[in-house]
Amino acid sequence: MGVRATIKINVNDNIYLRDPEQTQLGKKIISKSIDLIDELGFEDFTFKKLANQISSTEASIYRYFENKHNLLVYLLVWYWSWLEYQIDYQTNNIEDTEKQLKIAIRIIAESLSSHSESHFPHINEAALHRIVVSESSKTYYTKSVDDENKFGFFHSYKSLCKKVANMIKAYNSDYPYAHALTSTMLESAHQQIFFSQHLPSLTELKCTDSETSEIIHYLDQLIFRQIKK
Repeated sequence: MGVRATIKINVNDNIYLRDPEQTQLGKKIISKSIDLIDELGFEDFTFKKLANQISSTEASIYRYFENKHNLLVYLLVWYWSWLEYQIDYQTNNIEDTEKQLKIAIRIIAESLSSHSESHFPHINEAALHRIVVSESSKTYYTKSVDDENKFGFFHSYKSLCKKVANMIKAYNSDYPYAHALTSTMLESAHQQIFFSQHLPSLTELKCTDSETSEIIHYLDQLIFRQIKK
């Protein structure tokens, strides 16, 4: 399902020093950082390695991001914002609350590259989804999480959670734990994919980048068995 090419994904400007979307170098930093983090993992990713990939200098990258943690947060914030946009777009004019929730669950479980043609040529959405699965918890399991939260680093994640929680409340207004269930579902979507691919004895699910039917079914069960009227 296509979307208009004029979409602008907004990222909290406290996360970056200079908006990477405003320059070709900035877009190259985002593009190659996704490729490198996907290939190497966040621990082994460095600005020096990124500078070599983009034929630039570490100093030029530091003009955009204070450190690699903030760069990772940027990527995740972009992802959550794009995810929320897709949920809005694909549930627009759908009044059936159960159908809305099922669409949201499918979008959360799958790579964004499954939902639409890419309108961001510098962003590999399939690779970014793999980063979300394997690295997302590293953005908030830190000593600085409280300060970063005050500066709005996690606004997009909380906004996505609120949107799905509101869908749950629309389906069953008496269910008292809509936010807790939503955040559990969001984390489980990534955790179970990660376990399936790397620690398979911890889950019965079989998930790949292209095969997500089991995780979608699992998340449907997780949500609807809890909120059944």
